[in-house]
Amino acid sequence: MAPGKVNLCLFLGGVRELDRRHRLVTVFEAVSLSDELTLEVLPPGAADEVRCPGVEGPNIVASALAGLRERGWRAPPVRVAIEKRIPVAGGMGGGSADAAAALRLARELGGVEERWIAELAIELGADVPAALEPGLALGTGAGEVVERLGPLAEHAFAIVPLPCSLATPDVYREADRLGLARSEDALKRLEASLRAALASGQSAGLPVELIHNDLEPAASSLCPEVARALAALRAAGAAQALVCGSGPTCAGLWWGRGAYARARRAVAALRERFPQASAVEPAGGIGHNWSRR
Repeated sequence: MAPGKVNLCLFLGGVRELDRRHRLVTVFEAVSLSDELTLEVLPPGAADEVRCPGVEGPNIVASALAGLRERGWRAPPVRVAIEKRIPVAGGMGGGSADAAAALRLARELGGVEERWIAELAIELGADVPAALEPGLALGTGAGEVVERLGPLAEHAFAIVPLPCSLATPDVYREADRLGLARSEDALKRLEASLRAALASGQSAGLPVELIHNDLEPAASSLCPEVARALAALRAAGAAQALVCGSGPTCAGLWWGRGAYARARRAVAALRERFPQASAVEPAGGIGHNWSRR
């Protein structure tokens, strides 16, 4: 399985000179809305293959397999089939989750060095390192420096996909146009506040002021339906509502005992306007939840 993610917060800094990526302080949380990957070993002489019905164009999983081969992976050729459930270009890291799941599958097949996986995860995208071990994680750098975290207090989400899609680079360009990046000092202060809050997060939720996505104005600018979806989530009872990653998918957050049941009731009302809305829970580590034919 390849769980999607929600960014419980995403604070945006300036651009790094090294690679032109924006500095980030973010908390990734894997959720129960997942793609499913199946690996099939092919006869000798065949070429690696990726099948993802309904998704056109290059696939990041093919890049992951090619990267392993370039580093010396000598396993038999494989076919990876992907059943998509995570919104495509929706900000929930579906492609990154698929790439991370493919790397886990390759590891189980054998012949993969751990350093290859670590290197490839960073090369493939800033969300991939966190997705290698789904759960709760703090991301710094451009999101690729990952620190695993223990669970937070009980909570659940209502996920609202939207009929538009947003390319991540477009959202970051719009964020730059709007001047949304924080100063280096401001980013460091937020990171310190976030670390302090996370230290006590097993018995409490994050403070309201830290549940925030700096990319929301950029996503709303490019897809006005984002603002309407966030308002609908708040009206449905969400304690907080925010954009997932670079959007446009939106998430409402419920805290406390029975959070999932309350999120499900909200989704039942939201589906009249947002038919693909769903209630999801945090997802922990994946272990060996994968199949091979």
